[in-house]
Amino acid sequence: MKKTILFDLDGTLTDSGEGIINCAILALEHYGLPIPDREEMRTFVGPPLHDTFIRFGVPEDKAEEAIRIYRSRYIPIGAYENTPYPGIRELLERLQAEGHKLYVATSKPEGMSVDILEHFDLAKYFDIIAGASFDRSRSSKEDVITYLLEQCGESAEKIMVGDTAFDVIGAKAHGIPTVGVSWGYGTVEDMKNAGAVSIAYTMDELYEALK
Repeated sequence: MKKTILFDLDGTLTDSGEGIINCAILALEHYGLPIPDREEMRTFVGPPLHDTFIRFGVPEDKAEEAIRIYRSRYIPIGAYENTPYPGIRELLERLQAEGHKLYVATSKPEGMSVDILEHFDLAKYFDIIAGASFDRSRSSKEDVITYLLEQCGESAEKIMVGDTAFDVIGAKAHGIPTVGVSWGYGTVEDMKNAGAVSIAYTMDELYEALK
């Protein structure tokens, strides 16, 4: 059966942690905030930046400024401190050849997402790349999926692929099940607790869950 498959970007399609973490450190240093260890900094990958900066101690009225500082490095440098996960290109080729409709639903700003996927020659596999808006009017995974579904109008069976509980929760709000992937920045436990229908530990397992 042909499916409509929604992919998260960071931590699912590409290993983007290095660039995101380096840019987040720049912003935290600007405010003189303590820099947690790299493991804790990994939680910057996935959720909306505004919420994460506040959680790390940036005052709420400074969160937008922190994002601007972050982007001053991320746009020219950090976005490309990034690499597709081994095997993801072959998986996308296989799914596309089998007639599945592939989309991206990410909380990263849409323009940046398109640029990154084009840079790695992955954009060609997706009918629509849907991301957050720069003004934060569309930032949560649920909001992004709403926006995507309004555009694609797909009636086929839908499934989400992501690496964090945020993906699971956002998709669940639309009645869409999620297959979690273990190689990203969330935890398997959190994804299971949020209601992921299964966890893929390899690209082959992901293909079997989606076909």
